[in-house]
Amino acid sequence: MSEDEHPASKRPTGPIFASASRRAFLVMAGAATLGACSSMPDSPPPQASLPIDPQPEMPQQPANSIGTGTVRIGLLLPLGASGNAAIAAQSLRNAAEMAMSEFTGANIQLLVKDDGGTAPGAQAAAQQAIDEGARAIIGPVFAHTVAAAGQVARQRGIPLVGFSTDTNVAAQGVYLLSFLPQTDVERAIRYAASRGRRGFVGIVPNNAYGSVVEAAFRETVPVAGGRVLGLERYDTGSAAKYAEAAQRAAASAQQADAIFLPDAADAVPQLVQALAAAGVNMSGKQLIGTGLWDDKRLFASPAVAGGIFAAPDPAGFRSFSERYRARFGKEPVRTATLAHDGVSLMAALVNAGGETGITDAAIQNPSGFIGVDGIFRFRPDGTNQRGLAIMQIGNGASQIIDPAPRSFAQGM
Repeated sequence: MSEDEHPASKRPTGPIFASASRRAFLVMAGAATLGACSSMPDSPPPQASLPIDPQPEMPQQPANSIGTGTVRIGLLLPLGASGNAAIAAQSLRNAAEMAMSEFTGANIQLLVKDDGGTAPGAQAAAQQAIDEGARAIIGPVFAHTVAAAGQVARQRGIPLVGFSTDTNVAAQGVYLLSFLPQTDVERAIRYAASRGRRGFVGIVPNNAYGSVVEAAFRETVPVAGGRVLGLERYDTGSAAKYAEAAQRAAASAQQADAIFLPDAADAVPQLVQALAAAGVNMSGKQLIGTGLWDDKRLFASPAVAGGIFAAPDPAGFRSFSERYRARFGKEPVRTATLAHDGVSLMAALVNAGGETGITDAAIQNPSGFIGVDGIFRFRPDGTNQRGLAIMQIGNGASQIIDPAPRSFAQGM
């Protein structure tokens, strides 16, 4: 996550996938490739699958470690931070513990370190985990803490899989498992273009998030076969600012058949109404959002009915949440699945390649992995790709109109 995010809010064919489901915590999507990268013997590829029957509780561990495996993994979280950060951190820790209990034969031990939500704290926590024998690091959460911990990890040749959405902190060896807004934009724009939409207008918030999604919008539209007819920015939180942006965009929006509105539930309906008030006939125009649209408040707005956005298949998180509630008696934060998948990823890599199985080559397996929120894989630059569904808003809810791909072989 970047510093301005709210941590407590908010994603192949063949026998390897035969037993996989959205409930599965993680399955190697290309275990044979991983085995080759790790110089494993030529034998049937190891794979992990979630047991059908509930597993017994893990033996009680010290507060600063989870599991009893021989391969140590650092888990860096802002447990001692204030407010929502600490709440999210505890939920992430719980999800990591749950992953350990659900992964059969996990030969890893998590060394849980409190980074306090600060860069110096993250640097010290990473150093301590590595000094205690960590072969990899999961976390931290924020951009500044990922950057600080990543610097230490790279100097020691230790891979880090963090949770920030700021791609500026990603690098070879410093991977982001988070839900990146660029992926939302690419998937939704490509889907709209595949349905014949050619003229696109964007109206984006004048903030850091807006800059990220604007860049993705500008890049994706022409690649998908469309044209950017106009793009306007606005300062958030003011109906007058929304109206001004709508007036500036009105001429190009009237000619467009798709309008990109990457903002949250409190802004989007006002922007749609402002466009209509500026004389734009909204009939037949495809409204497109991002993961910020995954909000019941927005689903209830008639102004955005028919609008689309990209998101993980919600079935995965529903199943995860049920298991989490049964174990901990409370709701998980939306990002808790990242910790679950991060732990499961490390356990799978160790099971496939042994104590030296956590390598950049293994992490960058092009076939990817299946997690709670569907398929994902890491690029060499540390960013990720996810297989997302296209959701459409209507009747006070959202529903899948184009399923998430089940493998990267299907294309994105």
